Amino acid sequence: MSAVLSAFFVSPTVQTALVVGTVVAVVSGIVGVFTITRGQSFAGHALADLGAVGGSGAFLLGVSQLWGFVLAGVVSAVAMEAIGTRRLEGRDVATGVVFGAGMGLTALFLTLDTLIGGSSNAAISVLFGSLFSVDSRLVPVIVALGAATLAIVAAVWRWVSLETLDRDLAAARGVPTRGASTLFLIALALSVQLSSLSIGAILSTALLIGPAATALLFTRRLGTAAALAAVIAVGQVGVGCLVSFASYDWFGGNSWPVSFTIVAAVFLTYMGARAVDALRPLVHRTAVA
Repeated sequence: MSAVLSAFFVSPTVQTALVVGTVVAVVSGIVGVFTITRGQSFAGHALADLGAVGGSGAFLLGVSQLWGFVLAGVVSAVAMEAIGTRRLEGRDVATGVVFGAGMGLTALFLTLDTLIGGSSNAAISVLFGSLFSVDSRLVPVIVALGAATLAIVAAVWRWVSLETLDRDLAAARGVPTRGASTLFLIALALSVQLSSLSIGAILSTALLIGPAATALLFTRRLGTAAALAAVIAVGQVGVGCLVSFASYDWFGGNSWPVSFTIVAAVFLTYMGARAVDALRPLVHRTAVA
């Protein structure tokens, strides 16, 4: 095991994956807490899948998928907020409308990637991704985008926290609810697109929802939950990368996809936390007795 760990930490590919994964994990964990408490998990899933429009388009044009993911995510976020902003109950409808249109374009672009670009790997690259294939030259850009996302969240933290608790009260206190919602949705879009580059558009919601849901099982304080979710997500990414790297020797040179191992770590952590949460009342009753 020590030999595996030594090789793990000196590998340039792993070092890039850990840096990118840490940034993505921190951003996803913090944004994810607000996503769940605001009831926008579906929006997060939709934005992740809509990023595939930009990712597949960028693949077709021969440019970095990162820019395609980010552009498609931000445009989709603004479109969803613009359509559904007048009535809160229209938010899911707006998400569904934009989501449907976007997935149709994704199907078109992935087909063109195969027919025109001659690439059969486009769908796997865009939809499932891999931290181990991220270009090291993109690290400064990813760090900058992660910092920008956290800066947006910090700027609207108080507004979004109040709006999450009571939208009418927030409006009565002068909170610019429309602006706060739009900015948060942009932060959500940036978060899931960074995750899409790392573990794919289809799987990126796992890092957004899993660590945050786990943290919220133990605390409802937004600040504490956000910090805990970030720590949990970083641990899950690290474990996922290590298991994927180590599995190369388990199957004769064929390793498990890192996207799978990270999502597996997210799922197992959440199920373990649910089990602990379910046992707490029993432990409490036993202690009282």
